[in-house]
Amino acid sequence: MKKILVLLWAVVMFTACSEQKPANTSNQATAEHQLKHPEWSKHSNIYEVNVRQYTPEGTFNAFEKHLDRLSKMGVDILWFMPITPIGEKNRKGTLGSYYSVKDYTAVNPEFGTLDDFKNLVKSAHARGMHVIIDWVANHTAWDNAWITEHPEWYKKDSLGNIVSPFDWSDVAALDYSNHQLWKAMIGSMEFWLKNSDIDGFRCDVAGMVPVQFWDSARVALDNIRPVFMLAEAEEPDLNRHAFDMSYAWEMHHTMAQVAQGKQPATAIDKIVKKDAQQFGSNTYMMQFTTNHDENSWNGTEYEKMGDAAETMAVLSWVIPGMPLIYTGQEAANHRRLKFFDKDSIQWNNYPLESFYTNLINLKDKNPALWNGDFGGSYRMLNNSDATKVLSFVRVKQKNKVLFIANMSGEPVAIKIDFGSDAGKYTDWFNGNQAVLGSSSEIKLTPWQYKVYVK
Repeated sequence: MKKILVLLWAVVMFTACSEQKPANTSNQATAEHQLKHPEWSKHSNIYEVNVRQYTPEGTFNAFEKHLDRLSKMGVDILWFMPITPIGEKNRKGTLGSYYSVKDYTAVNPEFGTLDDFKNLVKSAHARGMHVIIDWVANHTAWDNAWITEHPEWYKKDSLGNIVSPFDWSDVAALDYSNHQLWKAMIGSMEFWLKNSDIDGFRCDVAGMVPVQFWDSARVALDNIRPVFMLAEAEEPDLNRHAFDMSYAWEMHHTMAQVAQGKQPATAIDKIVKKDAQQFGSNTYMMQFTTNHDENSWNGTEYEKMGDAAETMAVLSWVIPGMPLIYTGQEAANHRRLKFFDKDSIQWNNYPLESFYTNLINLKDKNPALWNGDFGGSYRMLNNSDATKVLSFVRVKQKNKVLFIANMSGEPVAIKIDFGSDAGKYTDWFNGNQAVLGSSSEIKLTPWQYKVYVK
């Protein structure tokens, strides 16, 4: 009898543990999974598409007309903000938040149809671009079918009521202690790989979802097709098995503080080295001067960085990481775009289009600036006023890129010790030849930058 009870106990425990395993994977499979960046991402840039505000129509078909222009610029990865239907219950504003997901396997009818999106992806691929979509795994809309069909998948208060994360009253928080949720969520992500031929996902508030879930999801997705994954987070554990790239939030905030005179130029170098130590050389850090959240909630790059905005934009293309262009930056957009309502971009003949095209070419043609381990080393150059002037070199074999910038609103005259990096270079932005001696004096106007390549 004792043996029978022991056997029954073992069966019960085995069954319970089996129910808690993540979908389509195992702990061993996750541990053995080696994250490998897609080859095509090695010198990619990323462009965030806000479909709602991109055109007066706010549709996939209207946006598709911009593909030739973006392809000519050299845009590589198109990241589409969420394209799923938006919840109506507890909706904010007239159109609601993109991040209030009513149905994970459908298309927001305001944008078009699934066929429209599939055609858009096909058109992007035909131009050599890749497509990722925003994925919201942490929460759903209040009128998502899961609310009534699977209330056990949601977080609840002491009275058993489903709750919102933080003060995000238009969404309901999911509970990842239930592994049946894992299976459903991964299955929904697989739907888009199988049915729209996308190349990966940008994952909203990724740090609020267990790392183990993302590790499991990456295994399952890579089993269909190798994907590219971007985490809206700055947590190294997410990049061990699941994500190719994370946000360089601290660098972004440091850029703004330097631009405002609240930190010295050396603060930039400290963050580059901190990221390298925490994340390792092979994690891509997404560098940016703005994005949809920063623009709408914290101000445009011009509000936060003022006259330094262009300098910081160039910096984001030459420090280690993958640079981002957000909808409207090539139009020099100075407006905070509304988040819950229609607020179309005014393109004004794209005054900064050639500027960003030039930066894209700079990255593409210089392996020293490529992403992760595909790129080159980073090393500071000594100068006589490091609090105001940032100077460093990126090196990959015979390719060198030197960046020198006055990170202040005052003119400066400095001496730079180029040492073994002395020699003949090309000034990237004017094409002139420059000879940099082992110790050279350089004069810079406020926020002036120089990029030399060899």
